[in-house]
Amino acid sequence: MSETTLPRASAAGPFVAPFIADAAQVRAALPALDVRGVLADMFAALGRGQAVQPPQTLALFPQQAGDFITYLGVLAEAGVFGAKLSPYIAGAEGAQPIVTAWTALMSMHTGQPLMWCDSGLLTTERTAGTTALAIDQLAPREARRLAVIGAGAVALAHIRHVAPLRAWESIRVYSPALASDAARSASVRAADARVSLAATARECVEDADVVMLCTSSGKPVLALDALTKPALVTSISTNVAQAHEIDPAALPTLDVYCDYRRTTPSSAGEMVLAAREHGWSPDAIAGDLAELANDACPRPGYARHVFFRSIGLGLEDIAIAHALYLHLRETPARMQ
Repeated sequence: MSETTLPRASAAGPFVAPFIADAAQVRAALPALDVRGVLADMFAALGRGQAVQPPQTLALFPQQAGDFITYLGVLAEAGVFGAKLSPYIAGAEGAQPIVTAWTALMSMHTGQPLMWCDSGLLTTERTAGTTALAIDQLAPREARRLAVIGAGAVALAHIRHVAPLRAWESIRVYSPALASDAARSASVRAADARVSLAATARECVEDADVVMLCTSSGKPVLALDALTKPALVTSISTNVAQAHEIDPAALPTLDVYCDYRRTTPSSAGEMVLAAREHGWSPDAIAGDLAELANDACPRPGYARHVFFRSIGLGLEDIAIAHALYLHLRETPARMQ
């Protein structure tokens, strides 16, 4: 649906763009958003040429004060385009860095801004939703054992999105932080009745059909020799430069998929390192989500491990922000 088909006024008076949605409004709206459905439609549109995904850009602040990443996207079927800006602000020595994210949504029909929204929660949801899409497309239908490395908010969102996709018999979770954090351990166990905590990463992934890497680590968190049978391993991004959750040297031995082959290889840390140091080429990527959504690439045969890498696309941010915008427009009181 184009944004121009929506009513432009509420009982309280004319709507003036752009609307600003803060974190509290986003949190209240999340249960009403079909995140995986929105992303599935977006990747299908991308594969049909009805969306555009430029490369993300990194801009450094002077005097090593931080940086910001710009995630761009054009979603023509919805009549919107925009950008998410995600700064990393170093702050004073010894202080925690500040990381935020805001998305600007604009109309392709009028060139006017429609909404600015806090994208912190939306980023977590679209990241988990993208992994869920990949697992639904790539994991064997008979997959029964799910393993998760990581126990933060992103890991919990992954569990929530992936839990319904297969008849999982077990969901094992490992994070070194859990050993000394009873409250976090309890929240992880509460995520799903099938969840159990593993004492080591090796124990966590033993006999796993699918392994989700959900950490902020800049170096490998999984040794592939810990996998006891061919498995699907998914990995996400973090702000650490050239971050990678598996050994880049392993890429030539894997069937590799990604969110979007035109942009991911130049940003994903293990792909950059594998191409530079280990003889791997982006030409070896078997498929991406845009191709999978349109049945334009082969599914894995599981003669060896399968690796799916996402970096977070601007189109994901635009698609989920547009879904939020439509939801809020349908409830005008939320936009006052």
